[in-house]
Amino acid sequence: MKNSTSFVLRAGLALALGLASALPAAAQWKWKDSAGKVQYSDRPPPASVPERDILQRPSNARSIAPPPAEAAAAPAPAASPAGVDKDLEARRRQEEQDREAKARAEKERMAQVRAENCTRARSYMQTLDSGVRIARTNAKGEREFLGDEARAAEAARTREIIAANCD
Repeated sequence: MKNSTSFVLRAGLALALGLASALPAAAQWKWKDSAGKVQYSDRPPPASVPERDILQRPSNARSIAPPPAEAAAAPAPAASPAGVDKDLEARRRQEEQDREAKARAEKERMAQVRAENCTRARSYMQTLDSGVRIARTNAKGEREFLGDEARAAEAARTREIIAANCD
């Protein structure tokens, strides 16, 4: 007798838990979003979802969600308190100012790099024009002097650098 009572109690408890867990599943919304994916939620879909894309509603859905006509006619609720909007706007302005300051700093840095390149190129061009023998170290580590053709090629390359970096 004790075993059968215990069994009945366990079976009843399992049945009650099963029914209780099934109830929330019955109160589910199902709709297609704008990308065509099926969405599930215990809350109604956003107002932007057309009526034809709502695939399933809970049985008491009419008391939860207003009809589409009322939703469209109702004014949009305020997004947040006025103080939060001011803080958000101030943060946005600060971020914009930071971006502008970084852009100015980068522009100044690039101008400084161009000025240094210009100075170096002009100095090298003076050396090339002076006729002084210029030596380089090749890949083997040997010293070699620039001939007339190599000097002309270096002068042309240096003129291009001057044109690109000097105002």
